[in-house]
Amino acid sequence: MDRLLVLVRHGQSDWNLKNLFTGWRDPDLTPKGVEEARAAGKRLKALDLSFGLAFTSELTRAQHTLKLILDEVGQPDLQTVRDVALNERDYGELSGLNKDDARAKWGEEQVHIWRRSYDVPPPGGESLKDTGARVWPYYLFNILPPVMRGEKVLVAAHGNSLRALIMALEGLSPEEILKQELETGVPILYRLNADTTVAEKKVLKG
Repeated sequence: MDRLLVLVRHGQSDWNLKNLFTGWRDPDLTPKGVEEARAAGKRLKALDLSFGLAFTSELTRAQHTLKLILDEVGQPDLQTVRDVALNERDYGELSGLNKDDARAKWGEEQVHIWRRSYDVPPPGGESLKDTGARVWPYYLFNILPPVMRGEKVLVAAHGNSLRALIMALEGLSPEEILKQELETGVPILYRLNADTTVAEKKVLKG
């Protein structure tokens, strides 16, 4: 049985380009982001993969990325589940701010702590631990079961919601997951063992 899970961080968004904290705000993809998503789809098609189910967040940039990938793999009508549990980390009062402006307001060290600590949230927002608290149950009860049944599952989401998911998948510590950088539009392919542990991981870079 092929227990396959593919994770893709959305392509570059307008706010990625402008160096803004995005969080739950809802900008769309840039032209570069569109190309990144299409390229991801082409890489998956080259492996002759077809999927049984897809998941994405409630945010446009992830949904648009998923649509472009599914168009490329020839499955535009694939059953897709959208859920707020897969949304990006909520940056609270930082949302919409330029990262340099945030450093000027709160200081470089404080902004670095908010961005790179595991359990310190920005004002009114979520830490990575908080993000995990909604991602982990969703993964266990919604995403993992179809994978374990042998359905090939595709998830298009966000840097921090996917970090939390990868933390659970790979059994990483808080220190280890904070070092994980996820590139936009690059699929990560996991094959799972019968006990849900990772048998194989491939990063499908161009």
